[in-house]
Amino acid sequence: MAADDGEGTTQGPVVRGEPDDEAAFVRYGVELVDQAALVLAGWVERCVLMVLAAQGLDATAELRSETAAAGERATAAVVPRLRALLAADLDAQETGPLALLREAVRYPTEVLSAAGAAPAVRDAFAVRAFPGDVYGLSPAAFGDIDERLHDPGLRWGAAKAYVHLARRRATGR
Repeated sequence: MAADDGEGTTQGPVVRGEPDDEAAFVRYGVELVDQAALVLAGWVERCVLMVLAAQGLDATAELRSETAAAGERATAAVVPRLRALLAADLDAQETGPLALLREAVRYPTEVLSAAGAAPAVRDAFAVRAFPGDVYGLSPAAFGDIDERLHDPGLRWGAAKAYVHLARRRATGR
C-alpha cells in the first residue's frame, strides 16, 4: 500500500503499526522466557518421575534431590540463552526458542541414566532428529513442557510470523 503525500503523489510502502508490532513481538518473547523460567525445572522433574514410574523404578529421596538439582541446572543453563535469543532482532535469531528448550532434555537424561533407567524405543525419525534424547522426552510443542507455555509460545510465534512478513513486504521481498 502506498501513502498519499497530500499532493496527489505517493511515497514508498507503508507498514501501519510496525513499531507497535515490533514492540509486541519483543513483549511476547519476554513473556515466553519468563514463563519458561518458572516451569522448566518442574518439567525436568516430571520427566524423570514419569520414566521412573513407567519402568517401576523407585524415586528415592536421593534421586528426587538429584532431580531437583538437575531442574535448577537446566533453568540456569537454558533460560539465559533463551532470553538472549528472544532479545535479539528477529532476523538475527538463528534458531527458535523450542529448539533451545529441547536442549534441556540432557538434564533429565543424566538423572535417568545414572538411575539405571532403560532407554526408550524410538522410531528412526526421533533417533535422527534427537540423537541425545534416549528417553524420548523432547517436546513437540511448548505445551508439552508445561501448559503455561502454550499461549505465550503461540503468541510469540504468531507475532514472529507477522513481523517477518511485514518486514519482507515493506522491503518488496
